[in-house]
Amino acid sequence: MRKYLDRIAIVVAALCVVPMAAWIVSAQAAQGGAQQKAPSYTMPEYNQFTACQAEKDPASKAKCLDGFVSQFPNSSLMQYVYQIYYQTYYQTKDFKKAIDYADKLVALGDKADLASRVSAEEFRVQVFPYAYTSKDADYQNQLTKQRDAALDAVKLLQQYKAEPNSRLGDADFKKYMAVDYAAAGNADLQSKDNIDAVQAFKSALDNNPSDALTEYHLGLAYLALAPPQSLDGFWALGRAVDLKVPDSDKVKDYLRRAMLAYEQPGCVPQVDPQLTDLLQMAANSPQRPATWTIPSADDLNKIRQSSNILTVIQALGAGGDNAKQTWLAICGAEFPEVVGKVVDVKKSDNYADFMVYSGATAQEMQAATMANMDVKVWTAPPPPGAAPAAPAAGTAGQGGTAAAPPQITPQPDVLRLQKDDGIKFSGTLVSYDPSPFLLHWDDVKVDPSILPEKAAPGKRPPHRVPAK
Repeated sequence: MRKYLDRIAIVVAALCVVPMAAWIVSAQAAQGGAQQKAPSYTMPEYNQFTACQAEKDPASKAKCLDGFVSQFPNSSLMQYVYQIYYQTYYQTKDFKKAIDYADKLVALGDKADLASRVSAEEFRVQVFPYAYTSKDADYQNQLTKQRDAALDAVKLLQQYKAEPNSRLGDADFKKYMAVDYAAAGNADLQSKDNIDAVQAFKSALDNNPSDALTEYHLGLAYLALAPPQSLDGFWALGRAVDLKVPDSDKVKDYLRRAMLAYEQPGCVPQVDPQLTDLLQMAANSPQRPATWTIPSADDLNKIRQSSNILTVIQALGAGGDNAKQTWLAICGAEFPEVVGKVVDVKKSDNYADFMVYSGATAQEMQAATMANMDVKVWTAPPPPGAAPAAPAAGTAGQGGTAAAPPQITPQPDVLRLQKDDGIKFSGTLVSYDPSPFLLHWDDVKVDPSILPEKAAPGKRPPHRVPAK
């Protein structure tokens, strides 16, 4: 967080402080020329002030100003004295003193002209990240002051913009408003006042919709709410990545991990297409549309708890959103005692590939001629790093990586199973093909009790079909 605050301060100091000073000077000159008021200060005050102003050495200038304040504590020139004070301490990098004198100028209220108060408040808001860190004993109190100063800067800007002699254009007005609201939001975020932080960041983005840092901070604030507004948080972080927020690769990785933690899908790679879709949509829409959503871990757990292999086959085969959510929940799940009929079998050097049909009744399975499951069983130790020839991860967009389990117990006896035999096994779902529909299994263990007994060559003993 500190890194991002530093960056925004640097950018604002470079792009905002100098232009702000320029239009304030112009405004003061215009107001002074129109009013032509008689001076409200004495010649000794004026001479001392100009002498301090002429000092080139910052330390000597500060000492001269100290003498002026001691000698003329109620001078009408005090707003200009405080202005020189905070500019001088900014030069010497004594940022805390610089902020103190900016605060003193603002505290003069109507004794200081509005343009000077706007300038001082803007200066204070932008310099704050240099002045205080979380290691300071009074940091929380300083965050509150920073938040209040930023919101006060918003009010002063609005007042100044409404003045007849205002030289502040619409574009600059929006830019400074965005900076002030973002500063208020950052202070709220660090104070864990996340509700106000969200509102401040949204106001900042109303004035500058392309501010990547503010989008990033808005995402953090949404996720820090209790309970978190996760979907809005993901959208804001996606917008920040699209807008090229600093360290966007790290922000993208953080977003991916946050989505995984929220959703807890069955297979980790399933979040990647969701993230891709989010980034594509967020690039063109500052606000999250109600149609964009991803299921929570609770949503997926409800599907898992109410599922069996038949409901899974039915849901996946039907397609649509229900199929997508079912697969998010079921991918990588282990199922015990799955029963079916062998429709076909292919044998390899290391494994047997059983094409199996599973249905609701024995009659349905007996009549089946097409498989709805691909069940691969190791019959010999696999070569190092080898796996059955399952479809690649994400076949037809259905995600999941088939890989050989770390410890394989070969089952050579499964080679006794033939076409039309019954099979009972446990295994892990790794992928599926939507059309023609086919579930792919890994880490399969066939129930040895259903295997046909050994027989003499050319003779096959009767084989019972396992009960569902």
